[in-house]
Amino acid sequence: MSPTSSADPDELLDDTAEQPAARGPRRRTVGEGPAAGHEVLNNPGSARISRVAGLSRRNARTKHRRFLVEGPQGVREAVRHVPDRVLDVYLTEAAVERHAEIWDEAVAAQLYVHITSEQVMDAMSPDAQGVLAVVATEEATGSEALAAALDGARLVAVLTQAQDPGNAGAIIRAADAAGADAVVLVRGSVDPTAPKVVRSTAGSLFHLPVVTGVALDDVVGALHEAGLTVLAADGRGDFDLFEAESLLEAPSAWLLGNEARGLPAEALSRADAVVSIPVYGKAESLNVAAAAAVCLYASARAQA
Repeated sequence: MSPTSSADPDELLDDTAEQPAARGPRRRTVGEGPAAGHEVLNNPGSARISRVAGLSRRNARTKHRRFLVEGPQGVREAVRHVPDRVLDVYLTEAAVERHAEIWDEAVAAQLYVHITSEQVMDAMSPDAQGVLAVVATEEATGSEALAAALDGARLVAVLTQAQDPGNAGAIIRAADAAGADAVVLVRGSVDPTAPKVVRSTAGSLFHLPVVTGVALDDVVGALHEAGLTVLAADGRGDFDLFEAESLLEAPSAWLLGNEARGLPAEALSRADAVVSIPVYGKAESLNVAAAAAVCLYASARAQA
């Protein structure tokens, strides 16, 4: 596959009859630098740009089984860790200069790379910081995907009712940083390919399995089948996190609750132990993403 080919994967996003191309600005090419000779996409009203921008909507992501990765960190990690799933990479001319390693690695991997004007990049995403990729959605849904992710796992994060995309992404990032083996988003949680979730993971979405589409009962059953102790993080816990070394030493999975309501009674009743994080100051509680980071690191330290 040539990085300069004109038969680009994102053209497959349009399954309607071919429409006449919109009249746009005169074509031009990059004059110098690593992208010299590449045509600059400079028509923000073109069909291609509209199709890419449309992936901000869940129905488009579901239909076409691809999603947006916005910003240099996320795109860099996608190119490095899942190049087989990267369909297109877009950079502005300024971004090629600032992030030459992304351009070089994408070209070396023979990915489809494109140069865009600032206006075109803004039309595709206002949050891309000059760097954007379209990535194929990975099949990581259902009981079989969960069983595969839990095989040999020692540390897992389970989001039971996560609705806030920023928190969900931050927990995926914290799980990755703590060395967790997988993250599970119980059925009904936020879509992990939503743009804000993807941005908040800062590339960690491409470092570990993120499994979706499984009911809570089935998740807990699979965790026990895999030999994991199920711990619930809750302020009403019987165990103090910093006095629960024996619990944390074993392979375990943390149940994490909704941002506003915490863990529901059904989740607490299914846990092997309910663990609380001590609060030494005047704060009522920790944000769920902060709580997740504390719990996951405590487990990682105990298991080290």
